[in-house]
Amino acid sequence: MAPTVTALYHYPVKGLSAQALLSVQLVQGEGFPFDRVYGLARHDGGYDPVDYQPLPKTRFIVLVKEERLAGLSTFFDSRTHRLEVRVQGQLVLDEDLDAEAGRRNVSRFFSTMFDLGVGEEPVVAVGGRNRFTDISVHSKQMMNAVSLMNLNSVRDLGARIDARIDPMRFRANLYLDGLDAFQEFELMGREVRIGSARLRIFRRTRRCAATDVDPVTAERNMAIPRALMKTYGHADLGVYAEVLEGGSVEIGSPVTIR
Repeated sequence: MAPTVTALYHYPVKGLSAQALLSVQLVQGEGFPFDRVYGLARHDGGYDPVDYQPLPKTRFIVLVKEERLAGLSTFFDSRTHRLEVRVQGQLVLDEDLDAEAGRRNVSRFFSTMFDLGVGEEPVVAVGGRNRFTDISVHSKQMMNAVSLMNLNSVRDLGARIDARIDPMRFRANLYLDGLDAFQEFELMGREVRIGSARLRIFRRTRRCAATDVDPVTAERNMAIPRALMKTYGHADLGVYAEVLEGGSVEIGSPVTIR
């Protein structure tokens, strides 16, 4: 089976729902469109909207600590910049993230959800041209990294620990099928053509406790980093890549190793 793209996702608000795409236009030197461009910064996390500095994921309300986020169904409209939040299918929030009043209402909602006291309300962080990716603290290149997940690597881990692992636990941008299990680790520094875009794989993705959370039930019911370490001697699954040449990527796009 020739390697192909089987799914595309972005995560407009860090920690909230994945949003599936049919196609995407990648731009040289830029990250995945509308990926982690907003976040729920902790009140004492150091987010400064005037003098932006990259922050580690622990400074945000995210799945690694707040697994209840997975119980929400959220949708961000990239045209209007409105965020919808549903609980058990019922719309409970619909706000404009670019409006001060909208951000205030979003902050109030999550403050109530997590029973935060006065002065502890999260701040709706607006990235603008910045992205709140997990590895943004390392460099601008990494801030704009695109995350790739090899489905056969997920299957290999599942087979070894006798469990079905939902690939959505890993919150990647591009899901690829047709590569050998962990073949992506052999491609460090190599270029790949995905659709009409050209990328360079440059870093393995180290997994954290956020992957322990079931994206459907919101239960912390697996120990993925521990299983990786026990099985392979490391906690890595997936890779990051930078966009060297922009282009269109869609479901079914071929993946060519250069």
